[in-house]
This record gives sequence, structure tokens and C-alpha cells, in this order.
Amino acid sequence: MEIRRGEIYLVDFDPPKGEELKAGAEILKKRPAVVLTRNAFNKQRKTVVVIPLSSSPRAAPPLVIAVPSAGRNSVAVCDQLTTINKATRIIRSMGTLAPEDLRAVEAAVREVLAL
Repeated sequence: MEIRRGEIYLVDFDPPKGEELKAGAEILKKRPAVVLTRNAFNKQRKTVVVIPLSSSPRAAPPLVIAVPSAGRNSVAVCDQLTTINKATRIIRSMGTLAPEDLRAVEAAVREVLAL
């Protein structure tokens, strides 16, 4: 499966596997997530960096931002940036973020991480 930056996948975040630690505030269930890793890394590595998506919280930039191209009421939970194993965590493809939504996620991550 070729995984590309900006694509949305249904990801199984639970249970923690291998070296992953459950610290208490992480999202721990199946939910959509958008891939942020650059495409060259997605081809070479067993892991990808993702941002979980949700429809529960209200947008509260920069931690939680609206991403309408992912679905009605969808938000990206930008403080939950995480690395997942492609083979064990990704369940199926769900689409792609619109370029403007991906740019908004990128900007929010830069703010959250002070980059």
C-alpha cells in the first residue's frame, strides 16, 4: 500500500503495542487520522506520522482545528501528533484532505511544537 502525505486512514490506536506507552491522555480507539510524513519517508519507513481526526471537540486553534474536507464537523487534534506502524495500525483508506486543510494542519502543528 502506498501511503501519501495528506491522505486519511482509519487507524487502530488501541491497545498500545510493543514499545508504545499509554500515558493517559492519548486517543485510544479506532479513528481517522491524516498522514503528515513526507512521501519519500512513507515509502522507506515502516512508520508514518499522523494527526488523529475527531468529530467530538470543537475547534480550538491551534490544538484542535476544523478540517471540513475530512467530513462534516471534523477536526484535527494537533496536540495528539503520533507515529504509527503502517502494517499494524492502518485499517483502510478514507480519502484525502483538501490542500487548504492540510496547510492549516501544518500551521497548527508548527504552532503547537513551536517550530
